[in-house]
Amino acid sequence: MHTEVVTLEVDGLNIVGQLYLPAGRVPYPTVCVCHGIPAGIPDPNNRGYALLAEQICRQGFAVLIFNFRGTGDSGGNLDILGWSRDLKAAIDYLCALPEVDKSRLSLLGFSGGAAVSIYVAAQDDRVSSVVSCACPAEFTFFNEVDEPQSVIDHFRSIGAIRDDDFPPSAEEWLGGFKLVSPINYVAGISPRPLLLVHGSRDETVEVSHAHKLYAWAGEPKQLIIVDGAEHRLRQNGEAMAIVLDWLKSHRQK
Repeated sequence: MHTEVVTLEVDGLNIVGQLYLPAGRVPYPTVCVCHGIPAGIPDPNNRGYALLAEQICRQGFAVLIFNFRGTGDSGGNLDILGWSRDLKAAIDYLCALPEVDKSRLSLLGFSGGAAVSIYVAAQDDRVSSVVSCACPAEFTFFNEVDEPQSVIDHFRSIGAIRDDDFPPSAEEWLGGFKLVSPINYVAGISPRPLLLVHGSRDETVEVSHAHKLYAWAGEPKQLIIVDGAEHRLRQNGEAMAIVLDWLKSHRQK
């Protein structure tokens, strides 16, 4: 397995990631992993996504993991429409690599990253399949507070919003989350394969969101509810085994 640091420039920001390349014949089926919206201050020693990337790469996939703007080593501030541009830039990057099989490029998204994956894939036919884990059908956290500024203050407190003058407009910033709502785009994945995975005990995104997305999605589609699993499916061995088996079964299609 070969790894290398990747830095993409998007909107004048550095978006930092890591590429994993397996041994064997090129080009490789490829998976682009999209993390979720941070719930708290991240632990710099947490190698969760790196371990997942290594697990997928050992099965013969090229894998890209990266930090959306406002997270990790990437610059900027949390902005969901900006995240969609970050993902498009990541797809551009992968499609320019000779090691990547352009006909087998999958997105694997978690929570907010799954929402962005559906939003982008519906509008970009370079994506061959989508795996969506713990995905909200629509973002509702801004409906649960009286003052939008409190949402911004929360993300500022955990380091996802870093600039004092961001966002210029709280209403426009929140409007981006409404625009990206996956329920409005999930039908656009068809006829490409879609896998929806959700935990039955998800404490952050109710399992009803998965059923709504499945109902609106076109074929081919599959919904798997992991009994007893909570929101962080990346840490659930059963869920990740399901995801990996699905990716392997679809890489020849």
